[in-house]
Amino acid sequence: MKKLFLIPIVIIVALVIYYYPSTPLTKGVDIDQIVVHKSERKLMVYSKGNLIKTYKIALGFHPTGAKEREKDGKTPEGNYFIESKAGLGSSNFYKNLGVSYPNTKDRIQARNLGASPGGDIKIHGSKNGVGFIGKFHSFVDWTSGCMAVTNNEMDELYSHVKVGTPIKIIP
Repeated sequence: MKKLFLIPIVIIVALVIYYYPSTPLTKGVDIDQIVVHKSERKLMVYSKGNLIKTYKIALGFHPTGAKEREKDGKTPEGNYFIESKAGLGSSNFYKNLGVSYPNTKDRIQARNLGASPGGDIKIHGSKNGVGFIGKFHSFVDWTSGCMAVTNNEMDELYSHVKVGTPIKIIP
């Protein structure tokens, strides 16, 4: 009997999480720094030194530790910058912001391990065709090493982040 009582409560909580609106960024605001706290699964954006918004993210499927090699499922750690922006239809995921991984340090570390450092690290939306999962995407770390947000959040980031914006990814 208790289980039957819990099911509607779980459904209600899930719907509240899914539909809880987030405050959009003000038009014309430029994000000039991104900081990712991997352990907290948070992507924080700043403008003129002020935190303006925090996003809940999913990471690579083996999120603990810095990326060492291609296909290790880890999200990199270090100082990078946004090197590209790609819109709809450019990949298997909703829009994305390309991260400048690997840097020189990453390449040397991978070479010392006898491996390729990999690449193609992005901040992206959902896999194409499953955007309907919305905020539920962040319940599990599922990317190959990227940082994932909802498609609506990706639209917002895409319109406020310029190529060259620094991104710091910390444990």
